[in-house]
Amino acid sequence: MIDPSKRQDGHPDETIEPAFQAIEARRVPLPGGYRQGVISAITVLLGFSLLFLRYWNFEADGGWTIASILATVLLALAIVLQLVALWRSLLPRDDDEPVYRVTLRWFLASIIALLAGVLLAGLTASHVFNL
Repeated sequence: MIDPSKRQDGHPDETIEPAFQAIEARRVPLPGGYRQGVISAITVLLGFSLLFLRYWNFEADGGWTIASILATVLLALAIVLQLVALWRSLLPRDDDEPVYRVTLRWFLASIIALLAGVLLAGLTASHVFNL
């Protein structure tokens, strides 16, 4: 018969229990509504990014320039970063504050890339850059 106080690898549960208690002690759950709010914010910006990229690539007048290609790359990068942030925010472990903070950093990086792409697209469309 197997001794219930020992795991299969021979270590008693008492030596493992303090490690799990330390992990649980460091776990800080988010207040209610934080995850839902960030998921909503990500999806709103993702929808805007996809629509703006569609307009910029297929409906905007003018030819392709180096600046317009760079704006497209920045917009595509923002979309990828938003998708990563959305994926992370949907994971159950994102309910812990340290993991949530990393997700917010991904989202912040996507916002910065989106702003840079939209700004560059606007400057290119107004012919400030003729590259």
